[in-house]
Amino acid sequence: MYSGTQLFLIYSGLFFAVLVFSLLVNSLFMRFARTLGIREKDEMLVRWSSSSKPAFGGIGFFILFLVCFTVHGVLFPGETSSALRPELLGLLAATSLGFLMGLADDAYNTRPLLKFLVQVICGVILVASGTSIDVFESQGLNTAITILWVVGMMNSINMLDNMDGITTVVSIAILVAAGMCMIVSDAMDPVYMVLIVGTTAALCGFLFYNWHPSRMYMGDTGSQFLGVLLAFIGIRFFWNASSPMGAWEPERQIIAPVIVFLLPIVDTTVVSINRIMRGHSPFIGGRDHTTHHLGYLGLSDGQVALTFIGISLVNVFLTFVMFRFIGSWANLHTVIFVSYALLTFGALLLLTHRTKPPTA
Repeated sequence: MYSGTQLFLIYSGLFFAVLVFSLLVNSLFMRFARTLGIREKDEMLVRWSSSSKPAFGGIGFFILFLVCFTVHGVLFPGETSSALRPELLGLLAATSLGFLMGLADDAYNTRPLLKFLVQVICGVILVASGTSIDVFESQGLNTAITILWVVGMMNSINMLDNMDGITTVVSIAILVAAGMCMIVSDAMDPVYMVLIVGTTAALCGFLFYNWHPSRMYMGDTGSQFLGVLLAFIGIRFFWNASSPMGAWEPERQIIAPVIVFLLPIVDTTVVSINRIMRGHSPFIGGRDHTTHHLGYLGLSDGQVALTFIGISLVNVFLTFVMFRFIGSWANLHTVIFVSYALLTFGALLLLTHRTKPPTA
């Protein structure tokens, strides 16, 4: 059994090792695979940047994610079998399927119906392997919400990937919040911590190439993989999180994932509402995301990313407060956290109605 200091050194070493490998892997992709994932102009695909760039950042995520599964057995030799738990094998299967679907979409622009069916199957795999939201008494309702959560998150992360660095920094914040919750709740699980630390490092390495002006996109390969992984993390660490007192508190269980995943939820909801009000399909791309409207407000791409970093840090802080200092959930806590979420939603929705694209 490792001491606290030894664990800190192990996870720190893992982070910097994966960070270096992420930089090297993405550098190699930039050098030797310049045409992989580069999209031609398509009326169904609208990105903020007008230039074509390689979209294979997700390949690096997935490679390093698999490496972390293996490295866990090396770092914690006495707990090798813990990585073979059904829920982790289900995670491996679901993320692999999401990765392959994203890879096919980057290469061939697959049909939306096929993409949706694969997302549903990813949710079914997680449920079948033991990862399911446990909030309501009805198991059927819990299963339905779990699949809806997985499909919704895979699409939300994909839709959020519309400007340099945005999805990367939001994903890093969600992973940091999950790791922090394990620490403050004194429920450290080496397998999950290795995966969280390793994936965070992989994203930090990718961010070097994805920050504005970006040289690389993550593509659907990355967003579909991250969507499954983050949906799983949301279920394990927030939807099904017990209170510090060990009580079953549905209000906390529902509000926690909303706060942690607030930005992808708000962006997808705002965009969908606005497109439906205009009589457009929510699934057709456009330059009408909250990030785009911050650009129309006058912010540079880097400033938009910094704005999302600031909101993400507030979300992580509120999550820390929720799990560290609120022992017993009360109605006042519901009012405070829901008010914050509604204020953020309202502000970004209002922004999309007050700003317009610059005229040519």
